[in-house]
Amino acid sequence: MKLDVVVIGLSVTSSWGNGHATTYRALIEALARRGHRVTFLERDVPWYRAHRDLKPPKTWNVKLYNSLQDIPRRFGSDICDADLVMIGSYVPDGIAIAEWVTSQARGITAFYDIDTPVTLAGLDKGLDYLSAKMIPRFDLYLSFSGGPVPGMIQEIYGSPLARALYCSADIDQYRPHPVEPRWALGYLGTYSSDRQPALETLLLRPARTRASDEFVVAGAQYPAEISWPANVQRIDHVPPQDHAAFYAAQRFTLNLTRSDMRTLGFSPSVRLFEAAACGTPIISDRWPGIETIFTPCSEVLLVSKPEDVIEILRDMPEDTRRNIAERARKRILREHTPDHRARQLEACVLEAKNRRRPSDPRVASRPLQIAEMQVNP
Repeated sequence: MKLDVVVIGLSVTSSWGNGHATTYRALIEALARRGHRVTFLERDVPWYRAHRDLKPPKTWNVKLYNSLQDIPRRFGSDICDADLVMIGSYVPDGIAIAEWVTSQARGITAFYDIDTPVTLAGLDKGLDYLSAKMIPRFDLYLSFSGGPVPGMIQEIYGSPLARALYCSADIDQYRPHPVEPRWALGYLGTYSSDRQPALETLLLRPARTRASDEFVVAGAQYPAEISWPANVQRIDHVPPQDHAAFYAAQRFTLNLTRSDMRTLGFSPSVRLFEAAACGTPIISDRWPGIETIFTPCSEVLLVSKPEDVIEILRDMPEDTRRNIAERARKRILREHTPDHRARQLEACVLEAKNRRRPSDPRVASRPLQIAEMQVNP
């Protein structure tokens, strides 16, 4: 089964302040290797334009557009004829695009929610990229969150088919580097107000206690008023091609989870997979379902307070540290590569296709005109 796939996503060209980019790149590269034809559509916006770090892909296509009206005008036939059209979370004017796509596409339509906990927490308040009434119109809901969450999306919001599709790690790019670690503990992540208290508790407070160790925090959009200890290095942005070297330079790396994701559970971030693939042992906050991704104590170290982190940094033998990292990397290779995700997506598309009623082509009785598409201000 070779698919013609159109993905409309937040950004694949820039990873600046955006964890979606590496997720999309890994999945699309795997789909292309498996013989599928993939085109990614991305709104051309200034903040990503100024920080593009994607090398021109050789086996798939990226097309930029400037406005909502470009979707039907420039890509209408591509979308209508595709075997699969995926719309991602946080896409500008996502609701209007979804309205048009689900009425015009003849193939399977899917919503790929890389932010499921944030989406479900915000549906009742109103989101720019998805509404509750749109969920039943997609043939398939691909959820960043697993466990009981896909079942909830079917039961509560009426999705005809919801399945988990976690992130993954590109094992060609994210791999161990034989370098001596510079930092005792590091963190890679864009600033988030609901993650900052955990960063303070699990990295900055241990850094103040262990003044002889070096720490690092990398990521964009951190407020200027944050007081960083003298032994914490700040890096504004690490491009994906440098992630593996960055992880290799840490004895341990810290995984922090946004509050909505901790509450919902079963929501591993892309950084969790990427760090493990690089062979860097992970210290993580606790949340329901993490044990379904990595085995605690054996493949990941779970902490709740600064003292837990300090004890690990101070007391863990080097061979134990290395063994934890190696077991986590083996778990990635066994279960969480982009090829695993591509195969899962193929199975989901086939399942969605088999569930479709033959009399329901999902094509509107009349084409939706460009002027009818609602543009968010």
